[in-house]
Amino acid sequence: MTDQPLWHGRFEASPADSLLKFTESLSFDKQLWRDDIVGSIAHVRGLAQAEIITLAESEIIILALNTVATEMSSGKFEFVASDEDIHTAIERRVTQIAGDTGAKLHTGRSRNDQVATALRLWCKRELAHVAKLTLDLCDVLSTRAAESGWGADGVYLPGYTHMQRAQPVLLAHHFAAHVWAMMRDVDRLTQTIERLDVSPLGAGALAGSSLPLDADFVARELGFSRRFNNSLDAVSDRDFVAEALFDIALIGVHLSRLGEEWVLWTTQEFGFAILDDAYSTGSSMLPQKKNADIAELARGKSGRLIGNLTGLLATLKAMPLSYNRDLQEDKEPLFDSVNQVSLALQALAGMIATAKINAPAMKDAADSELLGATDLAEWLVARGTPFREAHAHVGALVSKSIRDSVKLSQLVAADKKLGPDAVSLLNPGVGVARRITKGGSGPVPGVAQSAELSAALTVMRTRIAALNNTR
Repeated sequence: MTDQPLWHGRFEASPADSLLKFTESLSFDKQLWRDDIVGSIAHVRGLAQAEIITLAESEIIILALNTVATEMSSGKFEFVASDEDIHTAIERRVTQIAGDTGAKLHTGRSRNDQVATALRLWCKRELAHVAKLTLDLCDVLSTRAAESGWGADGVYLPGYTHMQRAQPVLLAHHFAAHVWAMMRDVDRLTQTIERLDVSPLGAGALAGSSLPLDADFVARELGFSRRFNNSLDAVSDRDFVAEALFDIALIGVHLSRLGEEWVLWTTQEFGFAILDDAYSTGSSMLPQKKNADIAELARGKSGRLIGNLTGLLATLKAMPLSYNRDLQEDKEPLFDSVNQVSLALQALAGMIATAKINAPAMKDAADSELLGATDLAEWLVARGTPFREAHAHVGALVSKSIRDSVKLSQLVAADKKLGPDAVSLLNPGVGVARRITKGGSGPVPGVAQSAELSAALTVMRTRIAALNNTR
């Protein structure tokens, strides 16, 4: 039987080599072996509970499944040419070990609900791990924020809009902005895990079974929160894969934005940060180079993660109910995205944790008088000038300062509407301290934000721990 697929009984001719090569998924779905065996053990217990097989038979099959697990984990499992996927490979080996009793493993089950079950189990575990790695990076950024200081003496740098210097902001505030974005990523992952926490086992190929299977019992055995409601939907649903790929693609986008900043910050032109040697690379030709390859790849791989999402959506868009072999295309993009984002999260965490911040360079860039223009306008507003009029008045002074190469502070001191009292607004660090609104970048709201950030991270850690999907 080892030279024939498990479904060979219907066919008089052996499958063509080209068919087997084109349709196989074993080359990439091997990593589902643990989940397939866990699902199979629960299924066998369900068969015994429903008295479809005897307790003794279930023990024989489970022993064989555990033997296969040992062979898999030790690398001693031997695949054969007829193994289309990991699921048929495991069943074939169980039948070899347990004989006719082992052949009862697939009773009341289809590869359709079997595959869907294994993939959901895999996603529960691996997405929880991605969420943990995302929080690890959040912790690094939060730590760097605390190190740079949330108070009046904290490190500050220019904040940018349109990649033009806009207003000075605390470095802690800048780091925290990325943390809040990535905590939304973690929130999405936990919600995706909660939605996919449904057992498809018992749905069969598409219509359920005539055997007295207890899908609720099997769902509890597998640690799912509930069973499927509709067998057609159970075997064809890949919303959870699309959601996972979207969540990961958006993490990739956030990492790309973070990476882009570090590419800029570590250039000589910016000079805001210096990478540790262990987290940077050199040039094969240029001896002086020190490259931010981690940041660049985080930026570059985001396109790959987006592509994995759009590829799956294109596959799903014209899929009639219920199962179709097209759904085999769900695994490679999912496995790839989880792997790539996991590597990126860990590498970026190390890079940022070990980098040196050049606080003087940040301060020098942020202390440009022009970055106090908004404060000048708001100073006039506080004294009764309509904002648009104040904006235009200060804008004209800025224009004259640039055109005539005159310091803005000199023009302000001589200005009738502003005068010497307003010049202090352009002093180093003043613009940072003046930001007082809740959630803003100043020291007063910064202290509050620091506490809010810490509390939110604790809540997220608790949510991840509650998923109880250890890797």
